[in-house]
Amino acid sequence: MHTDLTQGSVTRSMLGFAWPLILGNLLQQLYNVADTLIVGRFLGAGALAAVGSSFTLMTFLTSVLLGLCMGSGAVFSILWGARKEEELKASLFVSFLLVGAATLAVAALALGLLQPILTALKIPGEIRAEMAAYLRIIFLGLGFAFVYNYMAALLRSLGNAVLPLLMLGGAALLNVALDLFFVLVLGLGVPGTALATVLAQGASAAGLSVCCLKWAPQLRPQRRHCRFRRDIARRIAGYSILTCLQQSVMNFGILMIQGLVNSFGVNVMAAFAAAVKIDAFAYMPVQDFGNAFSTFIAQNYGAGETGRIRRGIRSGTVTALAFCVVSSAVVAGFAPALMGLFVPPEETEILAVGVEYLRIEGVCYCGIGCLFLLYGLYRAIGRPGLSLVLTVISLGTRVVLAYALAPLPAFGLKAIWWAIPIGWGLADLTGFLWYRFVVLRRGI
Repeated sequence: MHTDLTQGSVTRSMLGFAWPLILGNLLQQLYNVADTLIVGRFLGAGALAAVGSSFTLMTFLTSVLLGLCMGSGAVFSILWGARKEEELKASLFVSFLLVGAATLAVAALALGLLQPILTALKIPGEIRAEMAAYLRIIFLGLGFAFVYNYMAALLRSLGNAVLPLLMLGGAALLNVALDLFFVLVLGLGVPGTALATVLAQGASAAGLSVCCLKWAPQLRPQRRHCRFRRDIARRIAGYSILTCLQQSVMNFGILMIQGLVNSFGVNVMAAFAAAVKIDAFAYMPVQDFGNAFSTFIAQNYGAGETGRIRRGIRSGTVTALAFCVVSSAVVAGFAPALMGLFVPPEETEILAVGVEYLRIEGVCYCGIGCLFLLYGLYRAIGRPGLSLVLTVISLGTRVVLAYALAPLPAFGLKAIWWAIPIGWGLADLTGFLWYRFVVLRRGI
C-alpha cells in the first residue's frame, strides 16, 4: 500500500510515483472537459460561458480544501519518512477534524454569498441564472470533494498514487455517462452537468474511503489516537493554513483575471473557458510531477537524506523542463485544432481569441514548470510560507499588469495573456535566488 521514496534510483523513484498522479489528474480534468464538451456542443455558447466561469470560481473555493489536504499530506510524508507511525496516526485524526470543519464553513459561505460573488465577478445577466444553478449543486456536494482529496493526499504522502488513480478512473467514466444521460436524455441542461460531477465525486470518495479502511491498517487510528492534541493541531495548521493560503491566493488571482475577461463579453468568456481547459491539460504533467517531487523531497527530508534531496532537485529540474518543452510544442503548434475540439468552426471570434491565448501561454510553459518544483520543494522542507510568497509574486504581477494594461486599446486582451508568463518568470527568479543564497547555505 505504500512506496519508500528514500531508497533506490532517484529519477526512477520520482517518475514511478509521478505517472499515477499524471494519469489521475488527466481523469480529474475529464470531469471538467466532459462538462465543457457536452455543454459547448449541445447547449450553446451561453451555457459554455456559464460552466467555464463556474469552473474558475469552483476551483478557487475547492483550492481552500485542496491546500489544507496538501499541507496535511506534507506532514504525513515527513512523519512517514522519519518512521514515526504513532504520531502519524494521531495526526490523521486531528487533521481530518480540522479539514472537515473547514469544508463545512466553505460550503456554507459559498452558498450564502453566491449572488454577491456573481455580481463581483461581473457575470452577464444572460448566463447568471444558469451559473447560479450550476454552482449551488457543486457547493452542496463539496463534502465529497473533501473526502476524496483528503484520502488521496494521505495515500500519496505514503507513496501510493495508484489507488487514488483507480478510483478516479471509475468516477471519470461515471461522470461522462451521467453527463450524457442528464443532458441528452433527461434534458436537465447545465444543472444536469453539475449533478453528474457531484455524483461521480461521491462515488470516488466512497470507494477510496472503503479501500483505505480495509486494506491499509497503518492508516487506521486506534482509540488512543482519537483525541484532539493541540501540539499536532498547531503543526498541521502551520503547514495546512499556509498551503491553503497559497492555493487560495493562486486561484483568487485567477478569479480576478476571470472577472477582467468577463468584461470583454460572452464570446471572450467562452474562448477563455475552452482555452484554459487546454492549458490545464498541457501543464498537467509537470504540475503532477511537481507534486511527486514534493513527496519525494518530504520523505527524504524526514529521513535526513540531504544528499538524496540534492540529487532529486537536479534530476527533477531536468525532467520537468523536458515535460514543458513537449507541451509547448504541442500547444503552440496545434492551437487551432485544439480549440476546434471545443468550439464549432462557425464561431470564428471564439476560435481566434482562444488560439491567441494558447500561442502566448504555450511558448512559456517552462516558467510554470519551474514554479511547480519550487512550490513543492519549499512545502516539503517545512517552508510553506515561501511557496505562498512566490504565489503572491506570480499572481500579483499578473493581476496588476492585466488590470493596468488591458483597458488600453494598444494592449487589450494580449495584456492579460502576457501578464501570466511574466508573473511566472518573476516568481521563478525569486525562488531560485532564495534557494541559491539561503537554502544551500543551510545545508539542504
